[in-house]
Amino acid sequence: MAVAIRLNRQGSKDRPYYKIVVVDSRKRRDGRYIEQVGTYDPMQAGVNYTIDLEKVDKWLANGAQPSETVNSIIRKSR
Repeated sequence: MAVAIRLNRQGSKDRPYYKIVVVDSRKRRDGRYIEQVGTYDPMQAGVNYTIDLEKVDKWLANGAQPSETVNSIIRKSR
């Protein structure tokens, strides 16, 4: 099973809010996910993300591939 760490869109029209989730890469963007590891709110100023680095490190060690946006959030939070 190919596992990805990517964004899951929430919120309403013109007010996006994202969950950072671990998901089977074959699932649709907003489909069922394995585990939520953080959040990202692009509408908020300043630090607009939360992420559990312990969970992310565990999934990366098991072979999960982060998306470009999630990878940049991980780099910022370290």
